[in-house]
Amino acid sequence: MTVHVETLEKLERRITLTLPADTIRNEVESRLKRLARTVRADGFRPGKVPMSVVTRRYGDSVQYEVMNDKVGELFSTAVSEARLRVAGAPRITEKDGAPDGQLQFDATFEVYPEVAIADLSGVEVKKVNSEVTEAAIDRTVEILRKQRRTFTQRPAAEAAEEGDRVTIDFEGKIDGVPFQGGKADDFQFVIGDGQMLEQFDKAVRGMKNGESKTFPLQFPADYPGQEVAGKEADFLVTVKKIEQQHLPPVDEAFAKTLGIADGSVEGLRADVRRNLAREVKFRVLARNKSAVMEALLGAATLDVPAALVAGETERMVEAAREDLKKRGIKDADKAPIPADVFKPQAERRVRLGLVVAELVKAEKLQAKPEQLQAHIEEVAQSYEKPAEVVRWYLGDRQRMAEVEAVVIENNVVEHVLGRAKVTEDVVPFDELMAG
Repeated sequence: MTVHVETLEKLERRITLTLPADTIRNEVESRLKRLARTVRADGFRPGKVPMSVVTRRYGDSVQYEVMNDKVGELFSTAVSEARLRVAGAPRITEKDGAPDGQLQFDATFEVYPEVAIADLSGVEVKKVNSEVTEAAIDRTVEILRKQRRTFTQRPAAEAAEEGDRVTIDFEGKIDGVPFQGGKADDFQFVIGDGQMLEQFDKAVRGMKNGESKTFPLQFPADYPGQEVAGKEADFLVTVKKIEQQHLPPVDEAFAKTLGIADGSVEGLRADVRRNLAREVKFRVLARNKSAVMEALLGAATLDVPAALVAGETERMVEAAREDLKKRGIKDADKAPIPADVFKPQAERRVRLGLVVAELVKAEKLQAKPEQLQAHIEEVAQSYEKPAEVVRWYLGDRQRMAEVEAVVIENNVVEHVLGRAKVTEDVVPFDELMAG
C-alpha cells in the first residue's frame, strides 16, 4: 500500500483513503444476514424476519458501522505504514468524484511534534531548601495538646479570656437590616483559635456569663461572603456559657496517647521532627518540581497539537462540572462553563507533558520497581498503619500508575537539577508551610 501524506500546516497532515465499494457492500450484507438470525419483528418468528424488513430497519445503522470500521482500519494501516504518530482523532470526510467502484475519504489529522530541548547546562533553576526548627516542633506539640484539651465551666464572676470556649447568641445587621448567615443561637467557638474574625474575638474577650454587647465589625474586602465583603455590620452578642481550657502536660502519659512506645518526651519530639521533616521534604520537592518544569518549558521548542489541547480542555471542563456536583450545585451538568477559560492551562499541560515525555525517553528516566516501592513506603509512613497503605497501593493498577507518574517526575527533577545552573535558597520553615 502506497501512502501519500500531504502536509497542510505545521503538524496538520492529510491522506486520502480509497476503499472498493464492494468491500463495504459485502460487509453490510454479511452483517445484516447475521443480524437477521436473532432480530425480532411483529408477525414473524425469530430468525424468519425477511431480509427486506431487516434491511429497512437496520440498513442505515449497519452501513454507518461498517463505514466507520473499514475506514478506521484503513486509516490505522496507512499511518502505520507511513510511520506517523497521530495526535488526537482524525477528521474523516468523503470525497466527491471517486473512480467507479471506489469510495474515497480524506483523513485530516495532527501528528506529534518534534521536541527540541536546549542544553540543560545553560538552564537556570532556583532550588529551595528548608529545615525543621525547634520552634516548629514546639508549635506542633502545642497543636497536639490543643487537640486533646478539656474544658470546665468558669465561675459566673470570671470574664472570658484567650483560649476559653464560649457559647453565645449573636445577630448582625448592616444598615439595620439582618443578613444571611449573620445570626446564630448557642454558637460555640474558642477565643483566639482563628475561627472568628479578630474584631469579633476582641469584642467577646472580657465579657461575662449572661452579659450582652453591641459592637461594630468591619468585614474585610476579600471576605468569602461577597454580600457582606467590605461592609460594616453591627453585632449584638449575648454570652451564655464560658468554659476554661485545660491543656494536658507534656509528660509520659501524654506521649503514650500519641503512640510513643517508651513514653518519653524526647521520643515524642523526635517523632514530631520525623513527621515534620517528611512534610518539609514533600513541600520542598513540590516547589523544586515547579521550578524545574518552568525551566524545561523555557528550554524547549515545539508546536503543540490543537487536538490534544482540545481534549485536555474538555477534561478540565468535565472536572469542573464534577467539582460543582460535589458542592451540591443544582443542574451542574448544564452549567455554562466556557472552555476558553481553561485553554491556556490546558495548552501548558499538553506542552509540558510532551517535553517531559521526550526527556524521559531520551535520558531513560522511567520509574524503576525499587523506586516505586520506596516511594509507596515513604508515603505510607505518615499513616497509622503503613503496611495496609502499602497493600492498598500495590493492589490497584490505577493507583500504581499515579505513583509511577510521580516517580518519573521526581526523576526528571533530579536529572535537570544535576545538569542545570542551580542557585540555592533557604526558605524559613513557617514560610514553606504557609505556602
